[in-house]
Formats: sequence, structure tokens, C-alpha cells
Amino acid sequence: MNVLITGAAGNLGSLLARSLLDSPHRLRLMIHRRDPPADLVAAPNVTVCRADLARPETLADACRDADCIVHFAGVLFAPRPEKFLPTTNLQYVQNLLAVARPRRFILVSFPHVEGETTPERRATGQLDGEPSSVHARTRLAAEKEMFRFCSGGLALRAGMIYGRGVLMIDASIWLAHRRLLGVWRKPTWIHLLALPDFLQCCRAAIERDNLTGVYNIGDDAPTTLQEFLDAATAQWKLPRPWRAPTWSFYTAGAACEAWATVFGTASPLTRDFIRIGMASYCADTTRMKHDLLPHLVFPTLRDGLRLL
Repeated sequence: MNVLITGAAGNLGSLLARSLLDSPHRLRLMIHRRDPPADLVAAPNVTVCRADLARPETLADACRDADCIVHFAGVLFAPRPEKFLPTTNLQYVQNLLAVARPRRFILVSFPHVEGETTPERRATGQLDGEPSSVHARTRLAAEKEMFRFCSGGLALRAGMIYGRGVLMIDASIWLAHRRLLGVWRKPTWIHLLALPDFLQCCRAAIERDNLTGVYNIGDDAPTTLQEFLDAATAQWKLPRPWRAPTWSFYTAGAACEAWATVFGTASPLTRDFIRIGMASYCADTTRMKHDLLPHLVFPTLRDGLRLL
């Protein structure tokens, strides 16, 4: 197949592309400003296309003859996400769908779109959630648009993906080395998925016929963010994350956004990022096990700790 990956110069997009280099597919990597890693550019089954998702007239060449689109592209680490997320999370998807009309469109999403969920009340793949964060609300709107205009639409709702090379994990290691890694005190449920299992789910979503709808993807043992960070820092032999009151994280997010707005820099922390981070999420992965990945290589964090 001709597989188009948007955001292919980014973190998860480039990791998926690299995992597909041994596949029989022709990979088309859509980038905007940043170039993809050199090993991807040099691969014989890879073509790089530069386009701007905000400008539909630039998308035709990249989307031509695409059998499957895997959509990662977006904007992170910018201040005041409520201003740009309706464009980057929703309008970008609408622009792609209007130009491409692919047989299959895979939107990488997350279970937060259903709102707060727990092991006792898991996300089940519904489209009527009322999440508190702008990030989750706009992603849910994008899912609805995809299903409205693409009969082969497929939403992969992944929780926290972990493994070396994943941006959030590498950032946590950097912070822990400097004793800057902290977390709020209230336990927050998270649903983990090891990077190799995530990539296998993506590959199955690309290759298997007659798949559509929402797939929650995660491992067999949800945990809390606090327990995950404690286990991760112990694995790294680094200081345990310090605990701080909730208000301090929102204050730090506001300060980061203010600095970035004034000086035109990136904002690694925003208030909406804190809001979505504090929302517990836990999903029913029955459909994943049936259609995508019956047997996880890393079914629990204990199995996957060595990936950290």
C-alpha cells in the first residue's frame, strides 16, 4: 500500500515510519518545517513530501494515491493552546479529508476524549464524552469529523506510551537527573502501552481489512501516574519524584505560557496540559485484543520496565 504518515519528522511519527521500513509498503512521509531523520530519508521505500496542513492547496501531491493515512501531525509546547488547538487538532484533519479521501484514515487519539475514567468505569469507545481539557475536546471533534467523512476511519486511542525514544520519557529522565521531576499528590489513573506494542497496533490497523471505529489500546494493568514515575525513577536509579500541591503545577504552567508569549519561545508546560494530565483515564481494550493485537509483548509495566 501507499501509506502516508503526517508529522513524520516528529516523535511518534518517525518511530512508526522506522518500524515500517521492513514492510512491503511504500511510505510517504509528510513534513512541514523539520526534516525527518536521515536513515528514513535514505530508505528505498520512503518518499518525503513537504506540505502545510493549514494550506489545503499544498496537500495534493502528498495525498495523491494514498491508500492509508496515519495522522500524527499537530502542535505541541506552544502557549495558550485554546487559541490554536481548534485549528491544529480539528481543521488539519478536515483539510486532509477534503483533499485525500483515502480508503483508510487512522487518527492517533487518546482515551481522555471520553472524560474521566477509572478501572471501575472504563472508556468504551464512545463519541459523546465531555472532557475538561481543550486538547481532548478538539481531538474528539476531529474523531467525529473523520467518522462523518471517511467510511474507513479508525481512531486509535492510546494512553501513555513508554519506552526509550518516546519524548515524554526522555524528558522525564532529563528532569529526574536534575531533581526537577515532580508530580501532584492526588493519584491519577493512567493506562500504559509499551512502545513496541503501540507500533504493532499501528501496523495491524494499517494492514488488516475491514477495520473501522474506535480502538482503545493499552496494556493489561492500569496503574497510577505516581506509581509509574516511582517505578521508572527506581529503574533509572534516579531520585524519586517529589510531590507538590496541585496549584503549584497550574502556577508553573501559567508562568511557562507567559514567558513563551513574551519572548516567543516554546512552552513545555501549559495549563491545559496540566488539566489533561490530571484526568484519570482507563480503557476497555477488548476490541484491541480481538482485532489488532491478541497478545501483548509487554502486558504489564513490570514486563516493560527494561524498556526504560
